[in-house]
Formats: sequence, C-alpha cells, structure tokens
Amino acid sequence: MTFFLVRHGRPLIDPATPAASWELDPAGFDDVWALRERLPQDDAVWFTSPEPKAVATCQLLTEGDVGILDGLREQERGAVWVEDLEATVRRAFADPDAPAHPGWEPLAATRERLLAAVRPIRHAHAGTDVVLVGHGTAWTLLAAELTGSAPDLDRWARLGMPDVITLPEPLPSLQ
Repeated sequence: MTFFLVRHGRPLIDPATPAASWELDPAGFDDVWALRERLPQDDAVWFTSPEPKAVATCQLLTEGDVGILDGLREQERGAVWVEDLEATVRRAFADPDAPAHPGWEPLAATRERLLAAVRPIRHAHAGTDVVLVGHGTAWTLLAAELTGSAPDLDRWARLGMPDVITLPEPLPSLQ
C-alpha cells in the first residue's frame, strides 16, 4: 500500500469568498494532467475533499470511481482573507490547540477529522494504493501522522499546485 496525497491544482483566487469555495483555474489544467503519470490508476482507490478545487483536480486525474469525503477538507479558515497566510499557518502548527486566526479551526481538530476519515480507508483497502486529493495543510498534518514524524513545514511551503506527497508502507498504525 502506498498513500498518494495530492494537493489540488491552482485555484481561481477570490479574496472576497472563502477559499473552501474556490474553483480550479482552467489555466492550470495542463499542470494537473502532467501529474497523472505519477499516480496509479487501475489498481488504486481514490477519494477527494468536497471542496470544488479538489473535486475538479480529481476529475482531471482519473476517470475511475472517486469517493467524496467531507473529512478530507482543508482546515476551516472562515471567510476572511489573510494577507500573510504562511505566517498564520506556521502559527497554527506551533499551537495546534488554538485558532491561529479568528474563525480558523484549530489544527488539532483538523487532524482528528482527517484521521477519522482516513482510518477506515486504510483498514478497508489494506494492500491497495490509495490516492487522496485535497489540500496542503491537511496533507502536511496527515503525512506527519502516517509517518509518525513532526509536520514538515518546509515541505508544506514548497508544495506546488498541484503536487503529490508519496508515502509508501510500512507506515505506523493509525490508532
């Protein structure tokens, strides 16, 4: 089993609307299609966040069946535009039990939601490659949990749109 954590393609950014409702930028479709060759197709199970940019990314990456799971959505960040997103996300990781910005979900809550979604996938599809399409902060948390390591914020800062984090077995147990 290998986990492929795919970060969505480049969105159409609208500072007046919540990031969770942003659509995928058609100008970035070629970048998403280029990622297909790095992902399994026939022998993998696919799941995506319900956010439009993630669903659209997934639709460009596979013609196969895809499960849409609410638990895979990004950290809830409210509707307010944040100018210094990187500093705010780093604050969230530094103190995961507290909101890093008014209206933001504490990362501890994001982590629990992600784990509740991924545990059953891992158990139901043991021995099968799993492709999860979603978001950078969520995948940074999940990669840390799956590998038993600290969140890699430098990798988070370097993640492209789209990008993939590949985590082959063996992985520590998700308890």
